[in-house]
Amino acid sequence: MIDIFKALGDENRMRLVNLLIHAELCVCEIEVMLDLNQSNISRHLKKLKDAGIISSSKDAQWIHYKISDKFINENGLLYNYLELEMQKDKILQGDLNRYMKYKNSNLNCQYIREDKDMVLEMIR
Repeated sequence: MIDIFKALGDENRMRLVNLLIHAELCVCEIEVMLDLNQSNISRHLKKLKDAGIISSSKDAQWIHYKISDKFINENGLLYNYLELEMQKDKILQGDLNRYMKYKNSNLNCQYIREDKDMVLEMIR
């Protein structure tokens, strides 16, 4: 439990959890949604994965991250609390709005790799 709360005790990791509650995403997608660099995101993802909060799966050259089913099953009350409280935070809702614009645009990782700046402009 201590590892879970330590992992959640960082704003950027909470932003990651917020997105991953709503979707399974790869690092390049998270980069665009949160406007953070890849190494920073990877470091935060590792902490969340080590705490058992997220899991990953490989699809060709992309690794997709999501909230771990085991975490949800073992920590349902905490998960529900996080999901509810995240709806009240303006920063987290801004991240989620960017995700919704991205999702509705039919863009994908390939577009991000080809022209990240264009994707950033589209979802702002």
